[in-house]
Amino acid sequence: MALPGESTLASHGPKRPARAESRRPPAPATYPVRTEEDLLTVRHAVRAATIAVGFGLVDQTRVVTAASELARNAYVHGGGGTVTLDYPREPSGRRGLRLTVKDEGPGIADLEAALTDGFTTGSGLGHGLGGARRLMDEFTVRTGPGEGTVVVVTRWAVR
Repeated sequence: MALPGESTLASHGPKRPARAESRRPPAPATYPVRTEEDLLTVRHAVRAATIAVGFGLVDQTRVVTAASELARNAYVHGGGGTVTLDYPREPSGRRGLRLTVKDEGPGIADLEAALTDGFTTGSGLGHGLGGARRLMDEFTVRTGPGEGTVVVVTRWAVR
């Protein structure tokens, strides 16, 4: 019992953050990819998103690496575009992170060749598109001459 003029505060121990599975996912967010600085912004946003979903360090690194490769491709080869982060959830409750990378470039003339390791149209190592495919759980590309390119990749969190 408190004395006159005193107050008490009951505590039930330290507050724990809500479990990743029970929190509402963040709203989808779209980031421009028009400058070198935009590439850094995308990397930071994707890193934060992987943490929000509950990925471990290895999966965080995989997703950020894939996002960096895809965003750089949109910037260098597609003349710029956007990266959208979305947070799908399976009926079982498993959470994921989906990246949709769009550009307005010329499209990929030979998609099969572009997905082959070592293929490059510039000075890179040729691991970008194929590497991103290996790093993610789901991978789709929609492209055509004069249509630009849309790459959608998803990584699912391990429960």
